[in-house]
Amino acid sequence: MNELNRDMENLIHQVSRRGVRSKPVLHAMRAVDRNEFVSGSFSSRAYDDIALPILAGQTISQPTVVGLMTQALELTARHRVLEVGTGSGYQTMILSKIARFVYSLERFRSLADEARARVVGTHKRQNVSILHRDGSRGLPEAAPFDRILVTAASEDVPPRLLEQLKVDGVMVLPLGRTGSDQRLVVVKRLPSGPDYKDLGGVRFVPLLEGVKDD
Repeated sequence: MNELNRDMENLIHQVSRRGVRSKPVLHAMRAVDRNEFVSGSFSSRAYDDIALPILAGQTISQPTVVGLMTQALELTARHRVLEVGTGSGYQTMILSKIARFVYSLERFRSLADEARARVVGTHKRQNVSILHRDGSRGLPEAAPFDRILVTAASEDVPPRLLEQLKVDGVMVLPLGRTGSDQRLVVVKRLPSGPDYKDLGGVRFVPLLEGVKDD
């Protein structure tokens, strides 16, 4: 086993030990080299199970959190997914390995352009569309979605996103004002109304309105 494969297997082992049990999710994470999504001096930490800085003052999430969020979506190859917050495109790539189609929205133009070049350009993922858009508004022209994944925190479930989720669909997102009180929550849109499940504490950047042409 070469050093790269050893580092990857060590990371997958950590992620599995910390609660990611889904075989499709672990298979997808094993197939996506996180090092390609970490830039500059932080590339040496790419296989550590920690969040790392990326462009525009944002972060690439901790692999365990990526795995737990993806697992909580209960994805299948039939599902159309809306991702709010493309970031580096690492989570987008993993979603694309399982779902039928992924629409990913990013408010920072620099991040959207770089992620698109990497995911759609370099990796030729034909089931991904990365758009420079205000993620808080969702993507009504492509709704409803089977699954929605939000990688930025808000105090409450954004009503416009919930409206774009199919009945019996699943949304996974962090809720809470600050990092110290944020909780990762699974929301199922049932015919009788939303049902909530708390998966534990997390720390994400806030969900903000508008776009940045940086």
